[in-house]
Amino acid sequence: MPALAKPLVSILTDLIAIPSPYPPGESVDICAYAAQRLKKAGYKVEIARKVKGVDNVVARLKAPNKGPSTVFNAHVDTVGVGERANWKTDPFKAAVKGGLVHGLGAGNCKGSMAVQLWLAEEIARRGGPQTGEVVFTFVADEENLGPNGMEFLRAARKVKPDVLILGAQTENQLIVAERGVMWARITASGKAAHAGNPDAGDNAILRMMRLVGALQAFYDRALRKRVSGAMRSTVNVGMFHGGHNTNVVPSACTVEIDRRLLPSEKVKAAFTELKKVVDGVGEPRGTYKVEFLTGTNGFFAPENGAGVAALEAAIRARTGKKARFLNATGVGDGRYFADDGIEIINFGPGSGTQGHAANESVPIAQMEDAAHILLAAVGRLNGVRL
Repeated sequence: MPALAKPLVSILTDLIAIPSPYPPGESVDICAYAAQRLKKAGYKVEIARKVKGVDNVVARLKAPNKGPSTVFNAHVDTVGVGERANWKTDPFKAAVKGGLVHGLGAGNCKGSMAVQLWLAEEIARRGGPQTGEVVFTFVADEENLGPNGMEFLRAARKVKPDVLILGAQTENQLIVAERGVMWARITASGKAAHAGNPDAGDNAILRMMRLVGALQAFYDRALRKRVSGAMRSTVNVGMFHGGHNTNVVPSACTVEIDRRLLPSEKVKAAFTELKKVVDGVGEPRGTYKVEFLTGTNGFFAPENGAGVAALEAAIRARTGKKARFLNATGVGDGRYFADDGIEIINFGPGSGTQGHAANESVPIAQMEDAAHILLAAVGRLNGVRL
């Protein structure tokens, strides 16, 4: 095994052995592990928490001279094991085979976390940044899409990045754009009656079908034109609940809707648009309700920004190939900074197809390349001695 691979695999082996699945999302032990290493390396380390048991690490190393705040991030939580019989190895014991490290979270996102921990220690070993600061954040609550991880760190002003580099399974390519997301709930009400005499009631499911039908017809037309490169604006009815017995006219029905937005679309406007369509159907006032659940705007980091340029140059120097810009299907923790006017970049080893799957793995060679690339990028951004 090459020299750099050994410490990376060693760190990842430690991380896989520390359970951190959501649910329950408890992150005390894995954050304590990271904090101990970072303190020993000379970082100013804080364990930040909003909720007991959901810890986050913020580790900072400042330079004497002004410069950018380069913030790294990886989430410490994983999904659950799922069906144990589907695993060929112990999910909580790293298995090295065929140039891969297998284990729960190996790809999503403990492979990137291992690379970033090595990077933090290497930056300190080389004397730290010469300008600005480097900050490493290891956070929980990502798999829950919850408010107690990266969203909390931003709200509490624990980090104010100029460049935010998030560990993600990009096979060491770049994701610099991400769609926004808006979730909404529609509730329709009616009047219960015996199914043998449906005219005596008011069917809430039928009302909901009219509302959702109008929405789908509108979006079929409107979203066809909302395209930006490989990104598309989309809508999905993710949940539909109604009625409680087959022989009863249903008095209530609820749906929840997922809208994915181009970076040029905004969450508030998307909700207003949805509500306007529903209100235009003509159902009687008081028989339905439209609620905003949650949402964050999308982002697009300019390809000529300092962070993107640094990573592009480092990728070319390491691989001899031009960096590729990938399209994101889902959303990550960078979305909380979408309105801050900063560069948000997803980069890391591993394939997205490996995340959330039994027997997930990360290639050791990609971890090595990621370590070299990130170190070179920090050198360009903050003047680390190379």
